[in-house]
Amino acid sequence: MAVSGLIMLGYLLVHMYGNLKFFQGREKFDHYLHETLPHILYPYLPEGGFLWILRVVLTVAVVVHAYAAITLWRRNKAAAGYVGGSRYQTKQNKTGYQRSYSSFTMRWGGIILALFIIGHVAQMMPNWLSPGGASDSKYDRVVNGFEIWWVVLLYTIGLVAVGLHLAHGFWSALTTLGQNHSSTRRGSRWTAISIGLATVITVGFISVPIAVFFFGAGS
Repeated sequence: MAVSGLIMLGYLLVHMYGNLKFFQGREKFDHYLHETLPHILYPYLPEGGFLWILRVVLTVAVVVHAYAAITLWRRNKAAAGYVGGSRYQTKQNKTGYQRSYSSFTMRWGGIILALFIIGHVAQMMPNWLSPGGASDSKYDRVVNGFEIWWVVLLYTIGLVAVGLHLAHGFWSALTTLGQNHSSTRRGSRWTAISIGLATVITVGFISVPIAVFFFGAGS
């Protein structure tokens, strides 16, 4: 669970870097996507070879992550002492449960993320799903799509889910891997780092649709 999550986190950081090239204009954005990425490690790998390796690694990571999540949820449910649909409670938290909002939304957030990934992949493939109009230029497809309010709304919902997932997931992954030695979540330095990292990624991705829809970027 932890390792597969960190693999996907690494991809998100690189993906965000690529997305932010949108602000450099059509020529540089399209050149990055159409020329730079397919030629990574070329000629040691065939053209596009690195991207296919990346796709396979990410697909395996997603499948492993989903399988681990379902398995751990079942084990947790059996071990937590659910009786009549209730779970253990504590007076240490005003809501009665020892969990943050991010951890509380992990399960449904994961489902939203799965749907978001499917839609996003379909949108980024060559004119499979092109709200606003198809184009050979990915820059133009981004602009065409994010000029539509419901596309921006769905994208924002997906990115908020990503942020909440990361805020808990990164902290949890480091705890699993033995890097978090604090006795409390508030006392852990990784808590602020996790929230900060989740915020940077969320804002980084959302900045593109916000710039297009509200400020006319790319028009």
